[in-house]
Amino acid sequence: VWVPQIASTDLLRCVHTEEYLNDFIHGKINEREQRRTGFPWSEGIVRRCRYETGGTLLAAQVALQRGLACSTAGGTHHAFPSYGSGFCLLNDLAVAAKHTLDSSSAQRKVLIVDLDVHQGDGTAFIFKEEPSVFTFSVHCGKNFPLRKQHSDLDVSVEDGLEDREYLATVEAHLPWLLDSFRPDLVLYDAGVDPHWEDELGRLQLTDHGLYQRDLYVMKTVVSRGVPLAAVIGGGYSRDIDKLALRHSIVHRAAAQVWREAGM
Repeated sequence: VWVPQIASTDLLRCVHTEEYLNDFIHGKINEREQRRTGFPWSEGIVRRCRYETGGTLLAAQVALQRGLACSTAGGTHHAFPSYGSGFCLLNDLAVAAKHTLDSSSAQRKVLIVDLDVHQGDGTAFIFKEEPSVFTFSVHCGKNFPLRKQHSDLDVSVEDGLEDREYLATVEAHLPWLLDSFRPDLVLYDAGVDPHWEDELGRLQLTDHGLYQRDLYVMKTVVSRGVPLAAVIGGGYSRDIDKLALRHSIVHRAAAQVWREAGM
């Protein structure tokens, strides 16, 4: 088990504006902005978000060393440079991707595979002019956010999609993306909100479907010798035990890939 460090303001500045970071960290977020995020401001939420971002960055660094790593948080892809939105206050995926590019003397490329049920609009916006980061989002078209951004590749699916059709959608795009873009790192947002019981999801995936999805993504990436760092993404249920079990799916799939690949 690796323990992350809290994300410094210097690190967060690579994605977020100085003004937003100052307001967020010091509790100057007004009520309207708090409603947009879905969270009332507290020192605890600031600490949690900064540790979460540190965890995603650590997962990326470990993946580059070991080939595969998972964080037990992350996937806050609705956060924009100057504001939070949709339960997302800092964009951990964007920070990890940007730091990966900035900290290397070599020219690196990062592929963000976002399979949360909601489009990764903040991440898409942040990297819209960045050729070294490719954003790939498979999401429910009629779900939040109402106003979508342009990812490098958006695949919008219909309400009610089930396991087989969903996996076929991912299988139709991921291999050629890896072969054409040739990333040095994949950041994988393994949101469990496509689950049929999810309160905000609108798709019909089962536990088994999510497991097969995560297994497929990680095997496909790792078999090409590309490092992968996974985060848990979205998932919404009042039953915390059920939700925690669902969020463990990506870690169980990763353990299987790790064993089978002899990593």
